[in-house]
Amino acid sequence: MKKKIAIGSDHAGFQLKEKIKKFLNGLSYQVVDVGCHSEESCDYPDFGNKVALLVKKDEVQTGIVICGTGIGVSISANKIPRIRAALCLTKEMAELARRHNDANILALGARILPEDRIEEIIKTFLTTDFDGGRHIKRIEKIKLIEDNNLC
Repeated sequence: MKKKIAIGSDHAGFQLKEKIKKFLNGLSYQVVDVGCHSEESCDYPDFGNKVALLVKKDEVQTGIVICGTGIGVSISANKIPRIRAALCLTKEMAELARRHNDANILALGARILPEDRIEEIIKTFLTTDFDGGRHIKRIEKIKLIEDNNLC
């Protein structure tokens, strides 16, 4: 069964999102595109939220969100409980986001990332497993913060 990935962007990330969809399809992933569908101005929280909800509900295994810097869309995705969206600028950040933080959404900045680095970051994020072990207690603390409305 193909791994399902949700992807969403605002207008600043639209062109990169379209390229990433082709890249993921070439790797045999099933891509669920939640928008946007043009370069017409739109709001990144709408798409960060849509991707995050699909991941939270286990309708997809992971997600990728894109805006100009990746900052806004990662902030909005992280408002959803059980979402750990990580803005990654390097493959090392992608690896550690998965290994240590069990990140379930990758955030990318279309206006700041060199195009030749993006596929490597995505591959690393998608192929790296969570280490577990000492990192589990930290993820559990994040869940406690969410569950007890300590945020």
